[in-house]
Amino acid sequence: MEVAPADQIISKHINAGFPDEDDVNGDDVAYQLIPFFRAFKDGRVQRFFGTDFVPPSDTPLGAGVSSKDVMIEPKTGVSARLFKPGSAVVDPTSTHERRRRLPLLIYIHGGAFCVGSPFCPTYHNLLTSIVAQANVVAVSLDYRLAPENPLPAAYEDAWSVLKWVASHANGQGPDPWINDYADLNQTYIAGESAGANIAHNASVRAGSEGLPDGVKLVGGCLVHPDFASKERVLTDVWAFANPTSVGLDDPHVNPSKDAVLSKIPWERVLVMLTERDFLRAGGLFYYETMKELSGWGGCVEMMETEEEEHAFHLFNPTCDKAVDLVKRIASFLNTNRG
Repeated sequence: MEVAPADQIISKHINAGFPDEDDVNGDDVAYQLIPFFRAFKDGRVQRFFGTDFVPPSDTPLGAGVSSKDVMIEPKTGVSARLFKPGSAVVDPTSTHERRRRLPLLIYIHGGAFCVGSPFCPTYHNLLTSIVAQANVVAVSLDYRLAPENPLPAAYEDAWSVLKWVASHANGQGPDPWINDYADLNQTYIAGESAGANIAHNASVRAGSEGLPDGVKLVGGCLVHPDFASKERVLTDVWAFANPTSVGLDDPHVNPSKDAVLSKIPWERVLVMLTERDFLRAGGLFYYETMKELSGWGGCVEMMETEEEEHAFHLFNPTCDKAVDLVKRIASFLNTNRG
């Protein structure tokens, strides 16, 4: 196993703090999404979310979940935080083939393709909660962020983590947690907002290019996903994060334009929406596209939370509706478990 050096990961996640508006010259700003980030024309980027670093713990904490950080792709610096529940144990009397294994979740954080990290408190706590309730092993991806690394960099990083997971199919992969505890025939992928978009596109690629025997991507969970809407609308952050995109005809943001969409390997997909989400129309269009997709044969489900806004569960994780959202995700991850 190649473990990411602590200083290599921490150096990417130093809290910049929120600047005084009086110190900012509007003519110098290329794009901003306050209160999350500001990009300047000279290439500087100030991020105000997802920059705090929470260290992993290889001993179970209050929720009975352990975590550690690993390097996925040394050339690009892409890494991940792994989580396992307290129930993940190895019976020394069992052979590798007969061990009781847990579903594997690949999680991709949101943040308009420009902010966020699996190492910040928000996502560390979210994954800890999901892993504890669903009783799964999880890989939370730290992909490269725009605008320094514009799309398709994040799509390539998601593909890298899928191939990294697949390298454990024969039980001889680089990470013992995946080798010992994960059932790769029960692999799920999930994400919210931009992360849901990335998760979808990685899954389409998996269906088109294939994964090795012993790895099955059985389901996707897309929380408040970022896609074009039926009304032919794109968010301006999409153009900022992906300046070479062809726009509304780009299958990365408009799956109805994807010629290989029906090859997506999922048996089931759960689309989670909120009533007051500015991205709701795109999420609903995605749900309708998958529901009407011919040649796929999978099942699409939808959950909508009333009177809440985009990604509300990240910023108010203890409210009843956020608790219900995590419970639904956990239930989805356990549907195929015997």
